[in-house]
Amino acid sequence: MSTAATSRIAGHLLVECLLAQGVTHVFGVPGESYLAVLDGFHAWRDRIRFIVNRQEGGAAFMAEAHGRLTGRPGVCFVTRGPGATNAAIGVHTAFQDSTPMVLFVGDVASDQRDREAFQEVEYTSFFGPSTKGMAKRVERIEEPDRIPEYVARAFATALNGRPGPVVVVLPEDMLARRTQALPLPRVEPAQAWVDPASLDRVRALLLQARRPFVIAGGGGWTVQAAQALQRFAQNWKLPVGNAFRFQDTFDNHHPLYAGDIGIGVNPRLAARVKDSDLVLAIGPRLGEMTTGGYTLLQAPRSAQKLVHIHASAEELNRVYQADVAINATMNAAAPALEALAPPPDLPWGDWTQAAHADYEANLAPQPLPGLEGDTARGVVDMPAVVAVLKKHLPADAVLTNGAGNFASWVHRYFKHHGLAAGHKTQLAPTVGAMGYGVPAGIAANLVSGRTVLTMAGDGDFLMTGQELATAAQHGAKSIVVLLNNGMYGTIRMHQERDFPGHVSGSELGGTDFAALARAYGYAGVRIERTAQFEPELLAALARQGGTLIEVMLEPEVITTRASLSAIRASAQTRT
Repeated sequence: MSTAATSRIAGHLLVECLLAQGVTHVFGVPGESYLAVLDGFHAWRDRIRFIVNRQEGGAAFMAEAHGRLTGRPGVCFVTRGPGATNAAIGVHTAFQDSTPMVLFVGDVASDQRDREAFQEVEYTSFFGPSTKGMAKRVERIEEPDRIPEYVARAFATALNGRPGPVVVVLPEDMLARRTQALPLPRVEPAQAWVDPASLDRVRALLLQARRPFVIAGGGGWTVQAAQALQRFAQNWKLPVGNAFRFQDTFDNHHPLYAGDIGIGVNPRLAARVKDSDLVLAIGPRLGEMTTGGYTLLQAPRSAQKLVHIHASAEELNRVYQADVAINATMNAAAPALEALAPPPDLPWGDWTQAAHADYEANLAPQPLPGLEGDTARGVVDMPAVVAVLKKHLPADAVLTNGAGNFASWVHRYFKHHGLAAGHKTQLAPTVGAMGYGVPAGIAANLVSGRTVLTMAGDGDFLMTGQELATAAQHGAKSIVVLLNNGMYGTIRMHQERDFPGHVSGSELGGTDFAALARAYGYAGVRIERTAQFEPELLAALARQGGTLIEVMLEPEVITTRASLSAIRASAQTRT
């Protein structure tokens, strides 16, 4: 087909505008409110794929994962009312995780607005926008001729500054009208550069420091930016920690790597951040999880000198008053830092080596008391399972997970080569949304074709597990390692800490997840011993289709550092 200025319905023009922005995959659940767009996807089916999801939350998660993996906005289509509200979880994830995304919502006809028509919702109020909302921008297209303008602006808003989600509302009658408008050219993100005076101040603070520390993460990183960050750290021999669930920002194998700073942080690493005299936060928001509930760095004025570099001016000095606040994109900031000339001698060599040694020591398996290895109680050795993943997964494999204690095993024990090696390899929600891992893994395989390993819990999987049917339908392959302990583990852990021995609302029934996976079109297997895992992983890697490996995990194995009984006993001692 041609994009010549011939009359066609607006729904087709919208698809042409997506093609102009380089969109190849769109995720969604169909609705009668945007039938004209679905017809456009049919017309352009040789250039753009509409991935039919089972629920709008899964579709939005897939779009968010697409945006996180590629750096270009992931696109999701849902219908009005319930469709949009179901998709809100993915929009909220994209907002807090700084991921470019565009959600299109088919809506009631223009002449039916403000009457509480069927499934009518006022989307500006629902989605934001605000610094506490879910979207950077919410707009409604009333005129077909302005579709190119609105689409281009949505992509620009999603990409520029702090990346994030944009919601575009599409009245059903508008999509059926005819237009001769043409798509606008592809939007590229603008780069905000570091001013020389700020660079001079950063260098001056480095020269004064004795215990500096880098925290890297957040959205907007590219391969080139990650490589420049690595060279900057090498030039100055700086210890580098990755922010919560951005563990692929800096190579975990590098001798300057100090570990990830988030939930379940290495206590030695937490102490090191507190003891540092200069923190260079390059890219992260410095949210609750990365700062240990705003304790590693005290808000609003940290005890450490603070350099905060972020792509959004609105984020700077919002929570933390920085000694140097720099508004710059990572593509501009990292090369600028790399150009800073270090002195011949640096006083923190032992500090940096000790930080890496602490990280390596944290990788050593630490069996939970009474639960060492495989026992008669059926305990699977989770550090050994992760060691098998490190042994057999290719270096460019994508690891995904949702929210729950189960994720702590890969967070602690898996090593990412990451962006500096050429690929983004971690997709995990800093917002803490359950159900993210399964759809994110499917989207990652569809978009990149790379090996994908999803770590899930039983409660986490039950949120979006039906998307395995989406994978089977569209030829995607992911490997899901599902840890089944029969409960909402994170909630149970907190219950034992606050109300020891009182179990309420956190137990789950005995679902046969391997059988459920087979019903959706995946291979499904169940293991109960550590030795069973490696051959099943190798079989899954060799298999053409997707696989779910259900790991029966003893409920006692609740965290990487303490058993459920130990947490309960500690709480009972306190009370």
